[in-house]
Amino acid sequence: MHHEIPLERRTVHGHFSAALPPVLTIDPGDTVSFQALDALWGWEPEGEWFDDLDPELDSGHPLTGPIAVRGVAAGETLVVRTDRLVPRGFGVTLAEHPTAVRWRLDNDRGIATADSGQTVRMAPFLGVIGMPPPQSGVHSTIPPRRFGGNIDCRELTVGSTLYLPVGVDGALLSAGDAHAAQGDGEVSGTAIECPLELAELTIDVRRDLDLRMPIARSGNRWIALGFDEDLDRAAELALETMLDLVERELGFDRDRALALASVVVDLRVTQIVNQVKGVHAVLADDALG
Repeated sequence: MHHEIPLERRTVHGHFSAALPPVLTIDPGDTVSFQALDALWGWEPEGEWFDDLDPELDSGHPLTGPIAVRGVAAGETLVVRTDRLVPRGFGVTLAEHPTAVRWRLDNDRGIATADSGQTVRMAPFLGVIGMPPPQSGVHSTIPPRRFGGNIDCRELTVGSTLYLPVGVDGALLSAGDAHAAQGDGEVSGTAIECPLELAELTIDVRRDLDLRMPIARSGNRWIALGFDEDLDRAAELALETMLDLVERELGFDRDRALALASVVVDLRVTQIVNQVKGVHAVLADDALG
């Protein structure tokens, strides 16, 4: 079944919390579409879309949701496929104040043009896809967690599927923070931040998959994610999660999986700017003949 979430104040929030009531309840396998504000809470090039933001509850990214999924329990794995993303015609990248690069986005050509004339290829993705942790209270949208959130992985473009450990019954998925393009690291703290005319996600559940950290399937490759305040530890978590995947999918023991990973797995810095740093391990399907 297909559902639509309107862009309204009641459907947008700037924090994670298990106490937030869902704006929609769906069945596993359903598809949800929505529009999304940019990371600065904007729909137009200047100004916030809402004028009643709470300094505590709306200090993070504007997220659509939460979306409850019937029958999903904590400890299971939520499966989120990105089906469509249509940016609006503009975006912005920030650095030290007052530096701001303004972009014109051409969806037909897939090209973003900077106000100073440079062009880059667009590869839109949602920076934030995640669920609240089970702990009570208000949780920032800025750091990514085991349950997803501000992952900022540029591999999660249209057609990709993200597998997230579920922290609370019903899942309570939220998403937003669209990027028209981003480099690994997101070194200034922002990508090409843009609102979306359309985001479309298909949401399902896996009950046979126990993940230490999120994984993803993008194109012809597997991706394993690691998050920690320490970049070395984030890399360790990404690698350990990839080794779990190699053991499970290819049937190797741990030591052989590690030896083969040293030859065919790439470790990439996802982002270094979200309090908790991210590393993703990448394994292409054809890496092992």
